Amino acid sequence: MSQVVMDSAAIERTLRRLASQIVEDRDQDAPLALVGVRRGGVPLATRLAAHIAKLEGTPPETGAIDITLYRDDLYTGLEKPSFGVTQLPVVDGTTIVLVDDVLFTGRTILAALGVIRDYGRPRKVRLAVLVDRGHRELPVQADYVGKVVETGRGDKVIVDTGEAKGPHDRVVVEKGHG
Repeated sequence: MSQVVMDSAAIERTLRRLASQIVEDRDQDAPLALVGVRRGGVPLATRLAAHIAKLEGTPPETGAIDITLYRDDLYTGLEKPSFGVTQLPVVDGTTIVLVDDVLFTGRTILAALGVIRDYGRPRKVRLAVLVDRGHRELPVQADYVGKVVETGRGDKVIVDTGEAKGPHDRVVVEKGHG
């Protein structure tokens, strides 16, 4: 059984709200960069940057992080790891907003912080997520949350931003996956 918890209009409203919050909290003394976690965070970071550009006149720098080599289950849980490219703007002295689609256990974010650390020392790192589904295993808390969705541990949260399959834009919870 699946349930749509956000449709296209809800996602767009949420991204506008998150962009406004990021601009409000922005440290004017440091450059701002939005860095998406591959895969789901990258299109969201791009869309947030476009909303910020509408508010501020210029878009922030954007980038992408691949966490594959930093995963704590790389050698135990992944049958066929796939690697993407990490492309980061200047990290030193920058306020980085790490963007991901779903916050679950916190392990992805821990891995992303490891990548950032290897590239330099940012002034600040903040976390923006479209969906926070709970079930944290690590002390990771998002600074900007689009929607909190209650799920079971075996549920699956699917964020479709339409990037791969066309303009679907929705968030679906599929119940009872193992």
